[in-house]
Amino acid sequence: MSLLNDALRAAEQRQGRPDVSTAYTGQVNRQPAARRWLVPVMAVLLVILVVVVVYGYFFRTPVAEIQVTERTAAPAPAATPEVTELPSDPAATAESESELGHAHDPEPDAIPPEPQTEAEIADTAPVVTQPAPQPQPRAPSNKTETKRQPQKPAKVASQPAEPTPEPELESAEAQGRAPAVKQVRETAETIDLRVSREIARLLRAGESRAAEQMLADVASNQVAPVSRGVYARAMLLQDSPGRAQPWVSGEEAQGYPELRLLRARALLSMGRLKEAVTTLSQDVPPVADNIEYRITLATLTQQAGENVEAARHWSALIAVDDSQPAWWVGLAIALEAGGQAAGALKAYTQAAQLPGLSPSLADYVRNRMTLLQAG
Repeated sequence: MSLLNDALRAAEQRQGRPDVSTAYTGQVNRQPAARRWLVPVMAVLLVILVVVVVYGYFFRTPVAEIQVTERTAAPAPAATPEVTELPSDPAATAESESELGHAHDPEPDAIPPEPQTEAEIADTAPVVTQPAPQPQPRAPSNKTETKRQPQKPAKVASQPAEPTPEPELESAEAQGRAPAVKQVRETAETIDLRVSREIARLLRAGESRAAEQMLADVASNQVAPVSRGVYARAMLLQDSPGRAQPWVSGEEAQGYPELRLLRARALLSMGRLKEAVTTLSQDVPPVADNIEYRITLATLTQQAGENVEAARHWSALIAVDDSQPAWWVGLAIALEAGGQAAGALKAYTQAAQLPGLSPSLADYVRNRMTLLQAG
């Protein structure tokens, strides 16, 4: 039996056949080790074939797609966006849009959309029946925006428009100089104030003739009450009422209480008391508006012997302010001169009780009170 087994093993080794049956029972036929690599190799080849097919199907670049890409890559006109005509065949339109969608996919690794059937594409594709006389530019699709970048007029229009500079400012900036400042025309009051300051400066410098000439120049065009008052007051202080009177007289100065007051003082300095009282008695302003005017009028009327009128003016002053002892003295003198002793005694008593009287005037008040009380 062992000899038979040895013979069979030798025959197997000589023939090299794996399928030779043996008569040896109890042993299992073994396959050669050379066939074990066949299954993995076939699996790898199958995977590679599947990858190649998928890549070729989804990432191919047909000739029509290359032509469309070249047309879209050309620069668009600056004036108006390109108008794309739709083909009459809906099936061709769907095929072109499908190719463009695959060609302009920005991410190769992304999962592509499911392909549509021809019936669905025909239902969704726009149909152009008749072109309009003036076709409007069609907005580019989202798929072609990555390649074509047309102008965006809406975005530009949303930006705030820059303000248009003035022509004068543009010309001034172009010439390299600052724009001219618009000058405001001076009013009569502004000119009068400016000239009055210049006249006061000339008078302080002792140039009274130059000041008078400047006053004459401005008075030839307007009344200039402030300038007239500055010059007339300075002449009165210099004891020159003759030079002050022409500038505070006439119809021009009649409507200004300040100029009438200066004219009355000039007339009083020239010994013309009646004319001074007449000047001040015209258009007497309220006490609160011009207290100095009313004090001068009361004093001059009392000097002129018009005691009743003088007492009326002093009473008007006291009604505004009863704390002035000098006004009480003036009222008392006017009442005493008018024969009203009782009223004069009360006025003297009120003046003596208020502070502020000068020593000489206080002695005068005490003497008049003693005489009126002795009666």
